[in-house]
Amino acid sequence: MKKFGLSRVLLAAVLFTSFVTTLSFSNESFSNESASNQSSSTQSVVINQDLPNSYTVVRGDTLWDISAVFLQDPWMWPEIWHANQQIDNPHLIYPGDVISLVYINGVPQLKIVRSREVKLSPEIRSLDHDEAISALPLNVISTFLSKTRVTDDATLNGAPYVLGGAERRILVGMSDDFYARGDFAANRLNYGIYRRGEPYIDPQSGELLGIRAIDIGAARVKALKEDVATLNASRAEGEIRVKDRLLVAEERTLASTFYPRAPETEINGAVMNVEEGVRNAGALDVVAINRGDRDGLQSGDTLAIFKRGELVKDRVASERIRLPDERIGLLMVFDTYEKMSFALVMEADRQIDLGDLLRNP
Repeated sequence: MKKFGLSRVLLAAVLFTSFVTTLSFSNESFSNESASNQSSSTQSVVINQDLPNSYTVVRGDTLWDISAVFLQDPWMWPEIWHANQQIDNPHLIYPGDVISLVYINGVPQLKIVRSREVKLSPEIRSLDHDEAISALPLNVISTFLSKTRVTDDATLNGAPYVLGGAERRILVGMSDDFYARGDFAANRLNYGIYRRGEPYIDPQSGELLGIRAIDIGAARVKALKEDVATLNASRAEGEIRVKDRLLVAEERTLASTFYPRAPETEINGAVMNVEEGVRNAGALDVVAINRGDRDGLQSGDTLAIFKRGELVKDRVASERIRLPDERIGLLMVFDTYEKMSFALVMEADRQIDLGDLLRNP
């Protein structure tokens, strides 16, 4: 009995000691993990060494420009931006606003002081949203937005098409009347005129992601008899030809509320097209990429551009190996579709070619 009792005491002691040790280890691990998470969170934002005490926003600035004043990685903007809820439109920045870097509990934050020097007429008592600075240089991409459209085979093949001009002319210009045939049941008066462009093919999977519709002009319906319409060309970027298609005009504008940031999902993509029909790109060029809405991409997402490492011969091991991929630039997505997106190259250390790789920054 005594031996049995002693064993129970020893067993209890061992279990207690084990419990205390486990609890202590768990608390230590939790503490270390929390400290590690907090440390990585703060270390992920790298502040520029030579930065001003404050920066006054001027007309023509972009969010990328301002972020680059304070941060080595401009896409980290959301990590340190402090939206002051006591001012109107706290997420928008206007010319004349003063931005400064402050530390709150050791954490860097960017704060804004709304300009008091803005002179308003008696009729205007608030700042117009259109006056807010954009994430990207609008002058670079506004033309692109108005002239580029992504569609598909079904949409193009089902759209009304140009039959020809008056007096059997096959080419039509500005202010000319012409005829088109197709489904006009929607009773739309205004149409855009488009020509089939090159397909957007995923360089990694071979999937057809869309077809470029080239903007040719615009027209307004004057008369309709059954499925044949008489239209007048209200705008023409070139000659309107037989078989050009009529698509309902779509309003495409750049959202003023997006900002540079890292994607919320892991992205592995590639550059599949450079606008203007060239094969390489540099800073401030628009490129098409093979990732879109279905991959979780959003306007403002920033991606790093990589040049695939070359295959070289290892003369010691007598084998071929691939060198590491080299990071050569950054781009920001500004217009997304279901399967693809358009982005603006923000930084380029080397020439960007079709097929260059894209990953999270």
